[in-house]
Amino acid sequence: MSDEPQYGIGKLSDGGTIAAPELPYLPRDPKRYNPGIGLIGCGGISEYHLREYQKAGYRVLALCDAVRERAEKRRTEFFPGAEVTTDYRRVLERDDIEVIDAATHPRERAAIIEEAIACQKHVLSQKPFVLDLDDGERLIREADQAGVQLAVNQNGRWAPHFSYIREAIHQGLLGDVSSVFFTLGWDHGWTADTDFNKIKHLLLYDFAIHWFDIIHCFLPGRIAKSVFASIERTATQRPDPPMLAQATIQFDGAQASVVLNGDVRFGQQDRTYVAGTRGTAISIGQDLMQQEVMLELESGRCAPALQGSWFTNGFRGTMGELLCSIEEGRAPNNHARDNLVSLALCFAAVASAESGKPVVPGEVRRLPGG
Repeated sequence: MSDEPQYGIGKLSDGGTIAAPELPYLPRDPKRYNPGIGLIGCGGISEYHLREYQKAGYRVLALCDAVRERAEKRRTEFFPGAEVTTDYRRVLERDDIEVIDAATHPRERAAIIEEAIACQKHVLSQKPFVLDLDDGERLIREADQAGVQLAVNQNGRWAPHFSYIREAIHQGLLGDVSSVFFTLGWDHGWTADTDFNKIKHLLLYDFAIHWFDIIHCFLPGRIAKSVFASIERTATQRPDPPMLAQATIQFDGAQASVVLNGDVRFGQQDRTYVAGTRGTAISIGQDLMQQEVMLELESGRCAPALQGSWFTNGFRGTMGELLCSIEEGRAPNNHARDNLVSLALCFAAVASAESGKPVVPGEVRRLPGG
């Protein structure tokens, strides 16, 4: 590696190049536990769920969607032996299905999760988890009472670059983290021709929930004091929701920000910058799937060669973590209780964009604006 500054980091340490630490960033599968899984909701994103479940050897026994043809298509593609139905209650009634992957839209998902819990099923909920924090807390209490696990499909936690940096923080390699910055420029124009075009705060809510969740992971145990956010339209965007958004979060002794431009046609870039007292982590690439990570530590700099991508590692990681937690008799790392912290940041950002004022996370209980 050259001694010139990498990724625009500026002055490098005097330690030179070192071997990248080996960190447990890859998804895990359970050792023996392989329960029957039922997928409820077979829309576009379900392709990535099922492809990774198939690779992992997970047993998907039922596929449910209000549009039968969508479920049949997924059965043909991935699990030819699975039952197809348009009634999710048929999936919940099956004794051989222990885990439900609830991948519908949020409005109908809460009722499905509640019924699944009542049927003693473990649940992996698609993100964003709920539209109301109080509903989320209620579902968590019901899952606790039923003795089942309730996890959220925050698949970004297992994106290779995010997962490696998170583990570096967890093992103290960066010391006390004081800054977490994300800047993204990409083309989100494809949403103009989909139902996503109806979501007023498409970027801050449906999209940026991943980054609010990663901020929570990169600053574990820190309590956010306030969130200030804004949205704006570009002159050339096709979708109805504003394609410019930004949010700044203040913590005691730390800060975080997300700056989004979903109307970038050329020179797209996705950048992560995490600074701590003992080191800095940078990840940069042209999109979410192609990222290169560098750690700049007191002992030297390194660039780990990471395996996989967001959509491969991510969807395997969320379900794998849930199954491992059941096998090991513990709460999953992506438990819904933990995710409510991320969702509170998201709701505060949306409320701030609506009001033009800073908002304290947790004070806004329901997604503003519908």
